[in-house]
Amino acid sequence: MIRFQTYGTRGPTVVVLHGGPGAPGQMAPVARGLAGSFRVLEPWQRRSGAVRLTVARHVADLHELLRAERSSGSVALLGSSWGAMLALAYGAAHPLSVGPIILVGCGTFDLAARARFAATLETRMTPRVRSRLAALPGRFPDADDALKAEARVLLPLYSYDPVQDPGRHRPVDARGARETWADMLRLQANGTYPARFRRIRSPVLMLHGSYDPHPGRMILSGLRPYLPQIEYREWDHCGHFPWLEREVREEFFATVRAWLSRQLGPAAGRGAKPSEKSKRSISTHDARRKRGAAS
Repeated sequence: MIRFQTYGTRGPTVVVLHGGPGAPGQMAPVARGLAGSFRVLEPWQRRSGAVRLTVARHVADLHELLRAERSSGSVALLGSSWGAMLALAYGAAHPLSVGPIILVGCGTFDLAARARFAATLETRMTPRVRSRLAALPGRFPDADDALKAEARVLLPLYSYDPVQDPGRHRPVDARGARETWADMLRLQANGTYPARFRRIRSPVLMLHGSYDPHPGRMILSGLRPYLPQIEYREWDHCGHFPWLEREVREEFFATVRAWLSRQLGPAAGRGAKPSEKSKRSISTHDARRKRGAAS
């Protein structure tokens, strides 16, 4: 079973899914922010290894975790960027096993949206950013280190007014990112996604920042034919990571808590602020036994 951490000890279960792909630990601030009201699981998605990573492999890993950790009632999924796409893929594969779904800064599902995303990034590029990107291969021969450095360089293009630089010391998995994203593109090209999302019956909330280079309303338009139940909320002065945006972060958490509380019932949202004692870090069964397949 994949590694995960648990935050909070009471309330309905919410699973937060990191982006990247290959950026584990990214959702820790979100998990901590919700731990006073919910029991939050933060999985670290499978790293690359002997077996090539696929969307199906990540869905299977998540299903194994949810079966092992499920408590009474529905389990909510909250995914960021690629994690939002994984949440939808899981919901389509296991529509009876998932509760409400929140998509934060959801990734793209068609060529037009990806072209708009690329064009927006291009307009925000500065000579300094281009120079720093060009220097990365020489400075960071290790692919994981290079990916981490690239994320730091590009963060201002994704953020409006962040309170901090996320992930400076988190591990990344460049190969896992390439393998997983290539499979997602394959599944989009052959028509699997987003068409398969019509299987999802859960309520879905899409949260987006107007400064996010991912074109929120275009992505919404592509999803709505398959997810007619989807709700949409967009914030000004907000980029790709709402929980880190100075003007929006408190409203982001309030919106998530209120919506999940409505969907999950009266037991949700009643907890106190999380304490250090409530932030229990739990590792799953020893993944090192499966090191040959990936961990």
